[in-house]
Amino acid sequence: MAKGKQEKVQRRQRIHDSIRESMFGTSVRPRLSVYRSNKYIYAQLVDDMEGNTLTSASSLADEVEGETPTEESHAVGELLAERAQEEGIEKVVFDRSGYKYHGRVQALAEGARDGGLQL
Repeated sequence: MAKGKQEKVQRRQRIHDSIRESMFGTSVRPRLSVYRSNKYIYAQLVDDMEGNTLTSASSLADEVEGETPTEESHAVGELLAERAQEEGIEKVVFDRSGYKYHGRVQALAEGARDGGLQL
């Protein structure tokens, strides 16, 4: 890895660790964790008390369609909200995992809100 890339990854990890110190998901209000790669976006609802993933969604799913990565992210948020409501989950804690609340991460959060989740 180039030195600049390594510093960027370490910075995001430091921010992520700082966020996670104050954020905790329960079975009543799980943590919505986001992972963003260059090509795809993944989201999962995590119960930190039990250490279980309750449900997840990603842009790899067949149900997700969109012309741009941002539109796909919005669709992933809606899909996750639909799956969460099937599990009886209405409220979540949003964990942006050190990413800026901008672009695909913001679109995923808005998609989850549009799908009926309370962030």
